[in-house]
Amino acid sequence: MRQGFFISFEGGEGAGKSTQIERLARKLRAKKYDVVVTREPGGSPGAEAVRHVILSGAAEALGPKMEALLFAAARSDHVEQLIRPAIERGAIVLCDRFVDSSRVYQGVTGGLPAEFMDALEKVTVNGMMPDMTVILDIDPVEGLKRANARRSAGDVPDRFEKETVETHERRREAFLAIAKAEPERCVVIDAAATPQDVEDAVTEAVFERLEKRMPAKRSKGAAE
Repeated sequence: MRQGFFISFEGGEGAGKSTQIERLARKLRAKKYDVVVTREPGGSPGAEAVRHVILSGAAEALGPKMEALLFAAARSDHVEQLIRPAIERGAIVLCDRFVDSSRVYQGVTGGLPAEFMDALEKVTVNGMMPDMTVILDIDPVEGLKRANARRSAGDVPDRFEKETVETHERRREAFLAIAKAEPERCVVIDAAATPQDVEDAVTEAVFERLEKRMPAKRSKGAAE
C-alpha cells in the first residue's frame, strides 16, 4: 500500500524544473516531511550509468526505439531501487522528469507508436505512477535561451537541447495535451513568470493536494 506521495516535474528545456524542485524540497523539509529528490534519466546507480549514454547522444544513431528502451531500463531500476522504497516508507518523492517525458520525447517527437510506448511504460513503471505532475510551461525560444545561459563555459547542448525550435514547440504542445487529458494528475504552471511567482504557484498547488493526502505526516510544530 502506498504511504508516501510521488510528484513528477515536467516541461521543456529551461523551464526551471531543478530550481523549483529544490525550493519545494526546502519548504517540505521545513514542515518535517521526509523528502527524496531525484531525476531522470538517472536517480539510481544503474540508471545513472545509462544517463551519460543517452544525454551524450551516443544512442541517437541507434534510433528512437533503442533510445526508448534505454530510458525504460533506467526507469525500471530507478523505480525499484529508489522511488518505490521511498514511497512505501512514507516519503515525498520529487522527480525531475518521468513517464511524460518519454511519452513526449520518444513517443510524439520520436515517432514511436503509442501502443509500443504504452506497453513499455506499463512494464517499467509497474504501477508507480506519480500522484501529481507539475508541468512547467514556457515558450521554447525563451526556454532555450535560459538553458544556454545556465550552461557552463565549454559545455555543449545535450542530446535534446540541440534540436530545432519546431521540435521543442511540438513537445510543449504534447505536454499541454497530457495535462488536458489527465487533469486529476496534472497541473500546468506558467514558467515564464519570475522564479518567485512560479515558486508560489507550485507551493500552492502542491500543498493543496498534499495536505489532503498526508496531513498526519507533519510534526506537531509543522503548521506553525
